[in-house]
Amino acid sequence: MSNTLTISFGILAILLPLLAGRLIWKRYDRYFGRNDPAHQDTLGYFLKKLGATALFAFVLLWIGMSLVFSHQ
Repeated sequence: MSNTLTISFGILAILLPLLAGRLIWKRYDRYFGRNDPAHQDTLGYFLKKLGATALFAFVLLWIGMSLVFSHQ
């Protein structure tokens, strides 16, 4: 694989988890919010939202980086 493709796919593999994490952060309330603002303002809810977003972003980053550098 040429250097240009490796750099391009590497940048894509870094940016994709950021975009997916942002999407999960915005839509988390729709799926797990229970339409209760009092519940959504609790620390436990925030930590679950943060944990789910970070876990998904890191897993996606790991998969992306392993695909980019698997041919080297």
